[in-house]
Amino acid sequence: MDDDDFSALRAEMVGEIAAEAMLVLQEVGMERFTPQVMDAMGRVPRHQFVPVELQPFAYLNRPLPIGYEKTISQPFIVALMTDLLDIGEEDTILEIGTGLGYQAAILSLLAKQVYSVEIIEELAKQAKHRLANLGCSNVEVKVANGCHGWPVHAPFDKIIVTAAPDLIPPSLINQLRAGGKMVIPAGLPESQKLLLVAKDEHGMVTTREILPVRFSQLEENQPPTRV
Repeated sequence: MDDDDFSALRAEMVGEIAAEAMLVLQEVGMERFTPQVMDAMGRVPRHQFVPVELQPFAYLNRPLPIGYEKTISQPFIVALMTDLLDIGEEDTILEIGTGLGYQAAILSLLAKQVYSVEIIEELAKQAKHRLANLGCSNVEVKVANGCHGWPVHAPFDKIIVTAAPDLIPPSLINQLRAGGKMVIPAGLPESQKLLLVAKDEHGMVTTREILPVRFSQLEENQPPTRV
């Protein structure tokens, strides 16, 4: 497949996301995804963030395996989580769960700086390479346990978590700036919910359930995996 083929498939994917949004978003009090988010979904080449043998399937609206029992999220969920953050161009964002870097690439088009944490060293290494090839110079990736966040760069305007803890880690709430938002899946494996967490200017935290989801579990008590 060549670039024109992938471009056509990416345009079809964006159309599917828009159609699904019309069916789903009313349930969560939204009308549609913002033009900025849809533009980012249409610009980032998802096929560059999946294993080469899966590139022909990269623009299907579904998750795909990326190795190490991890997946790249369904494009609709990527768009939803990104839109819920209400990202501003001067925002600094913390991402937990880099994977191969697709979500970070989307965020890089919308925010000033993205700090992304990945627990599996080989995935982090590949993500750095793929993001660099795409020219995402405002993304920094490190290998660490994401439950601890990235304290040296805190507080963050927005936080996005792409693996599910049973409960929201207090360290991530502490690293969220007053007035900031966090999107995170949480709950037991069979009953996970996507949550929107907001911290007001006085530091008070509220959470809102968005919809049921299914993510890999956030490895809360494990050290980084060297492979």
